[in-house]
Amino acid sequence: MEDRKEKIFGLERNVFYTGLTSFFADTSTKMVYSVMPLFLMSIGASKTLISLIEGIAESTASLVKALSGYWSDKIGKNKPFMLIGYGITALITPLYSLVGKPVEVLFYRFFERMGKGVRAAPRDSLISGSVTEKDAGKNFGFHKAMDNSGAILGPLTAFLLLYFLPSGDTIMSYKIIFLIATLPAILGVITIAVFIKEAKAVKKSGAPKLSVRNLPKRYFLFLGIIFVFTLGNFSDALILVKTTETGVNKIFIPFIYMIFNMISVIFAIPVGKLSDKIGRERLIIPGFLIFALTFFMFGKFNSISIFIGLFAMYGLYSALVDGSQKAMISDIVSKDLRGTGFGIYHAILGITLLPASLIAGLLYDHLSSEAPFYFGSVMALIATVLMVFFAITGGKVKSEKK
Repeated sequence: MEDRKEKIFGLERNVFYTGLTSFFADTSTKMVYSVMPLFLMSIGASKTLISLIEGIAESTASLVKALSGYWSDKIGKNKPFMLIGYGITALITPLYSLVGKPVEVLFYRFFERMGKGVRAAPRDSLISGSVTEKDAGKNFGFHKAMDNSGAILGPLTAFLLLYFLPSGDTIMSYKIIFLIATLPAILGVITIAVFIKEAKAVKKSGAPKLSVRNLPKRYFLFLGIIFVFTLGNFSDALILVKTTETGVNKIFIPFIYMIFNMISVIFAIPVGKLSDKIGRERLIIPGFLIFALTFFMFGKFNSISIFIGLFAMYGLYSALVDGSQKAMISDIVSKDLRGTGFGIYHAILGITLLPASLIAGLLYDHLSSEAPFYFGSVMALIATVLMVFFAITGGKVKSEKK
């Protein structure tokens, strides 16, 4: 592990620069993502197809997340996987400007998400391996804050470009945004190459063979709850689509999406520190409840003034849950298996998004625009109940890690 004395703003060097990398990468990806549903609708995609594109891209590529986590544990390195993963995103982003049909978006989204699959678990493993266990929540909270800071700047930049470009809300404007989004993606790759140090232990020839069977039962119980919750947590693309149906000018969609990310970044670090003190479960449970209420209200109402408040609530859910879930895995899984543990976790999230997105898209197109949000709310309530039981039985099961 790197020298503990080498800190930047009170943070381990790797944590700071991994956060900076995610800031650049998310600035790029959220510039693209905040206008992608609008772009897809402008070239003829249905609600089901928009959902399916996201679901297929995330789910197919999610298998790479488990494999990259396993191989990073096996070879004892994280940085090469991060370079490759972020590099793929930087290469694919400008190619969106060449798209003419929705199926081409699926092709590029698939490879871009492959890049995320390669980097996600090794990145989380590098953060976990660079800090002490008692500070895991704070450091994952910082990473989440940097990630969402980019997710604020990205949509804000997209909004300003749509507002000021002479072409306005047109296909040409979207393609210009895709090209500009390439620049921060490249800066992210440079940050990894120059500033991040390896945090894995050197692999020993006599090291035991890694096995999924070595992961504790509590870890798999937690993944089961994540599966149930994620089945109702479909792609944000449909939330943006429903927001357009309130009658708001489409130019403002990226700006409204920014509200979600802004609230998340404001609360991410305080929530991370709080999870270190009171436990992850006590933040995940209210986070699930806020999600359930938010999606119920997205389904019930169709007012832009209400939706602005709901995007803020959605950001609070994200701050409470995302970093806490990763810190929970860091708590449960032993250090030599964290790459594998994070890989399977990311894979579960990605694989579940395919049925989640397909169900949501079909409900949207063939039943009503409210139906997918009511479904998501119900699944979140079920996951909340399961999480309560998980927390209650925690003392009995936690000893398995030792």
